[in-house]
Amino acid sequence: MRLSRTALAAFFSAAGILHFVRPRPYEAIVPPPFSKKESVAISGVAELVGGLAVLHPATRRSGRWGLIALLLAVFPANVWMAVSPHKIPGAHKIPRWALWARLPLQPLVMLWVWRATGD
Repeated sequence: MRLSRTALAAFFSAAGILHFVRPRPYEAIVPPPFSKKESVAISGVAELVGGLAVLHPATRRSGRWGLIALLLAVFPANVWMAVSPHKIPGAHKIPRWALWARLPLQPLVMLWVWRATGD
């Protein structure tokens, strides 16, 4: 369990940092009418904070619910990317099946969050 939790924390923390280091790929998939820069900044902070929160017992439960809420919140961007790849710079390079196959991964990541943060 501890290894899974550490991997989860590393995964989300790295993703959160990437939102600020390389924001353009994230901005590209933000569906209209949302603000691209704000959405990427907010989700990046949420990933980083959630990833770190799952490491400490006092904040683990909040981190669990925060990451699950984040995954639900960003799901529309993944759907938009699958439905409208022609509107997203660079998405044409990704096979269409991969864009659709990515959607069922979201609930699996939620399950990972749930199990890795269980006490």
